[in-house]
Amino acid sequence: MTSPPVLDIRDLSVVFPQGRRLPPLHAVDGVSLSIAPGETVGLVGESGSGKSTIGRAVLGLAPVHAGRIDFEGTDITRARPRDRRELSARLQVVFQDPYSSLNPARTIGQTLAEPLLVHQSLDARATALHIADMLRRVGMPADTASRYPGQFSGGQRQRIAIARALMLRPSLVICDEPVSALDLSIQAHIMNLLGELQRELGLGYLFIAHDLSVVRHLSHRIVVLHRGQVMESGPAPALYADPVHPYTRALLDAVPEPDPRAQRARRPARSAAASTGAPAPGGCTFVHRCAHAVEVCHRERPALLPLPGAGADSGQRLVACHRSAELRAPAGARNDPPGDLPTAVGPTGKEAPCPASE
Repeated sequence: MTSPPVLDIRDLSVVFPQGRRLPPLHAVDGVSLSIAPGETVGLVGESGSGKSTIGRAVLGLAPVHAGRIDFEGTDITRARPRDRRELSARLQVVFQDPYSSLNPARTIGQTLAEPLLVHQSLDARATALHIADMLRRVGMPADTASRYPGQFSGGQRQRIAIARALMLRPSLVICDEPVSALDLSIQAHIMNLLGELQRELGLGYLFIAHDLSVVRHLSHRIVVLHRGQVMESGPAPALYADPVHPYTRALLDAVPEPDPRAQRARRPARSAAASTGAPAPGGCTFVHRCAHAVEVCHRERPALLPLPGAGADSGQRLVACHRSAELRAPAGARNDPPGDLPTAVGPTGKEAPCPASE
């Protein structure tokens, strides 16, 4: 029997006012996702896509305009402050900046002891043993507890921040860009650590990132966001092997490639017909940057539907694109020659050749 999700988000919307002369900003617009126990869901998108706002809404730090958030079967959409404090024992967060997330005036031991003082009644010896055990799990030396954050590097501070999040053995950890402020070599160590801790403790992760390559090996499923809407979602291996939505492909193509020839080969020329302005109200949010846009893309928002022709995978692969059936490349063949697709239609209604689907 399938375990119930530890986190279940349904049709979540977060709206921020922008003053009297500007319309409200729909930071999150009808997003649904779920996370099973021990599962990692990667939430990916460029800056301004709404991914961090979703994490903040789950934590109660952003106002929910519409929708529902269930955590371990309980509705926490508008939980009271007292309930939020109780939730923190099972729902934790690791922030992006390891330098500002730790209090520089408190020792590491004092910082790690704080959640134990709030939620558990442990004596000093039991608290010290628990702190030492958690520091060992994240690969920090025994004397860490007596030192201050300023004595550690960025990667070490992030390990300490992870230890703080895990002190109460939560069931879900929201990782909000936890490695984006670190060097590439340190990123790999932190990602490996998160994977090891997940296997040991059965953790669920909502892993927020702007780079698809960062979450490639840790995530079980990927949700791709653009302007607060889900563009594509599905199992991580399938989404990487066969990205369908043009925005997902653009994110993958933005990852640097060491080989210059391979870099040039995977970045075909963009269509001159693609609009650079803002999308029309009601249309696809990516239409102004999409080389494959047709007239319907400008006037109708595409529904998030199972991917046509995905076989047994169709129930898991979801794509919000009017042309998903045409854009899906055969397995292992993303470099289709030009002309395989109909011509693109820009906002003026003029036709232009549609380039290859990358």
